[in-house]
Amino acid sequence: MIIVTGGSGQAGRACLKDLIAHGHEVCSVDLAPPADPSIRHSRVDLTDYGQTIAAFSAIDDRVSSQVTGIVHLAAIRAPGLAPNHVIFETNTVSTYNVFEAARQLKIRNIVWASSETVLGLPFANPPPYVPVDEEYPGRPETAYSLSKLMGEEMAKQFCRWDPETKIFGLRLSNVMDPERYAEFPGFDDDPRKRNWNLWAYIDARDAAQAIRLAFDSKLTGADVFVIANADGVMSQPNDALLDAVYPGVPHKRAFGPNETLLSIEKARRVLGYEPRHSWRDHKAG
Repeated sequence: MIIVTGGSGQAGRACLKDLIAHGHEVCSVDLAPPADPSIRHSRVDLTDYGQTIAAFSAIDDRVSSQVTGIVHLAAIRAPGLAPNHVIFETNTVSTYNVFEAARQLKIRNIVWASSETVLGLPFANPPPYVPVDEEYPGRPETAYSLSKLMGEEMAKQFCRWDPETKIFGLRLSNVMDPERYAEFPGFDDDPRKRNWNLWAYIDARDAAQAIRLAFDSKLTGADVFVIANADGVMSQPNDALLDAVYPGVPHKRAFGPNETLLSIEKARRVLGYEPRHSWRDHKAG
């Protein structure tokens, strides 16, 4: 069984659906129930370590078989949704509790949602180069981003303590459901509407694919991966966007006119990730 924390969120809903479609047994652990009432769910406050380790151990008919891994998506999901100290405390403590409960129970397969914000979002100042990738050190600009960077640092130490453990952090871009794609053409009149994350996004279904691929990976240790769609949200070509907002920013490598500027090359190479969805296909259909 795979426990998915935060199963009621955007990425969580898609993740549960994808895991079930690929034959996995799942249970959603969250303060809110998942949208699909057929999915097993238990209400757990992950900021309480006792509740966390109890939930990962057994919950009657909800968690009744051996837990093989954790997908940790639960968090206050963006800056500004609570006071800064509440976001930092909630996200950092809950992530610690998930990692520590898994360690004590010898659950060694963990995939969790880090964030694109660790890369320095919002890009009020130009990024150091484009496309931005995992080689760029974390540059948190908010309490939310700092909480995610703390999770990445904790993962390294947990895997040092137990080298058989895998903790992969996915730096998910702005998660989008297909229903939002009708908004995208409205971004074109002003490049600054979406420059805060270099015009990137991630279809929830592709986020779910990346989570499953990370979970199925036989690698061990702590690692992080940028997860975005293959294209950006704008119809305008990248060169025009960069000239308008970030003139002179260095190009680390050549890239296509509409290619994502949050590099997914590492996820492609290591996980076999390949985005299958695009707002352009949805628009055309």
